[in-house]
Parts: sequence; structure tokens; C-alpha cells
Amino acid sequence: MHILTVLYHHPADPAAFDKHYRETHAPLVDPIPGVKSFTYRHAASMDENPPPYYLIAELAFDSLEDLQAGMSSEAGQAAVADVPNFAGDNVTMFVAHD
Repeated sequence: MHILTVLYHHPADPAAFDKHYRETHAPLVDPIPGVKSFTYRHAASMDENPPPYYLIAELAFDSLEDLQAGMSSEAGQAAVADVPNFAGDNVTMFVAHD
């Protein structure tokens, strides 16, 4: 299993970010080929300090090849192209695997 993890930093306008993510961006994930699961959640702190990230998203694929094919597909590229529309360049991405 290969997990594409996307870490979104704190937006200037959280309400606008959430609206765009929920209504526009998240639906773009469903058509990406090879996605086995998709989840996203807001980050919270265990103390009074703000968490380093605002939102964390995870897309699971069976293999690195499936991840690469899915993200390079037309649907994958549409999702990637949408990120600047609500998150600018305040995004960190990495792949984790077992």
C-alpha cells in the first residue's frame, strides 16, 4: 500500500478553504484511477499550541505504479491543478508505504 499524504498549512480564510475543499476539490479525487481510499480531516493540537497543519488528506493506492499512474492521469492532474485555487503553495506532499 502506498499513501499519498497531503498536508495543508493554515489558510488565510479557513471558511473559504473548507468550502472549496469540500465542494470542489474533494469530488475531484473520486475519478482518479487506482484510488483505494480517500480521507481528509482537520488537524487539532493536544495542547494550547496550534497544530502545524490545518488539514491532512490521504489517498491510498495498491502500489507506487498505481499512484504514479493515477496522479498522472487526466483526473489526477485536474486535482493537482485545483490545489492553487484554494491552498496556494501552502502544501506539503509525501508518499508513505509499507
